[in-house]
Amino acid sequence: MSTSAEQIPHVPLRGGATVAQLGFGVFQIPPSETAEAVAQALSIGYRHIDTAAAYRNEAGVGQAIRASGLDRGEVFVTTKCQNDDQGFEEAKRALRASLECLRLDHVDLYLIHWPVPSHDRYVDTWKAFIDLHSEGLTRSIGVSNFQPAHLQRVVAETGETPAINQIELHPYLQQPILRRKHQEMMIVTEAWSPLAQGQVLEDPTIVQIADVNSKTPAQIVIRWHLQLGNVVIPKSVTARRIQENFDVFDFALSDGEMRAIGALDEDRRTGPDPDTFVRP
Repeated sequence: MSTSAEQIPHVPLRGGATVAQLGFGVFQIPPSETAEAVAQALSIGYRHIDTAAAYRNEAGVGQAIRASGLDRGEVFVTTKCQNDDQGFEEAKRALRASLECLRLDHVDLYLIHWPVPSHDRYVDTWKAFIDLHSEGLTRSIGVSNFQPAHLQRVVAETGETPAINQIELHPYLQQPILRRKHQEMMIVTEAWSPLAQGQVLEDPTIVQIADVNSKTPAQIVIRWHLQLGNVVIPKSVTARRIQENFDVFDFALSDGEMRAIGALDEDRRTGPDPDTFVRP
């Protein structure tokens, strides 16, 4: 089964924009391979591409979008402000630098990559984001890896709520408290490392559900994310897997299967702790 772009559900964002629920991430894709991987994704039907200044591959993303022949409005582009660029003026310069790398006049979503609470600059950064949104350089603004206290503080000090919080989220790290906070604040949950860097793909429960549905374990986990309502951005550089990750709309997990995957939570991170992480 090959999914068309039109079959992908869209999630409404604060302010009127929408985002394709299934996107394509480029974390850890080498700059020299990014354009080819994104071109492959766009040719399959992905219309949501997630990059970041810290990935050093924004130029390849922009190159693939230009070469695709797609109208700019058809592709939702996310990038992120890296930690060394936090601060009011610094963040403004950072987005303009990212736009130069991408060769775009705006992005669809700009995120604070990490809160870095030890530096205490994320509120000033968020104030810059509000200005950047007003200037039309980004259609929506959000955050990544923010904990409940970080979310509450930016809203309390600016009155502006992030559209999205992109967090590590997979069957071994389900973050129920943070997801409930998102629901209370009407913030969309977006999952990075949705497959736990492959760690969940050999889990016996997921393998069994995959066998029953005649799907791969990766397809089962991506489908689980979608049915939870998460925006999800799996990454691959292999054409077969890019296609496989896209073909998740011709089946549905049962309530029992959703509960079985929900029971796998171990509060196990594959990435850094947002309360202490300083780099990138």
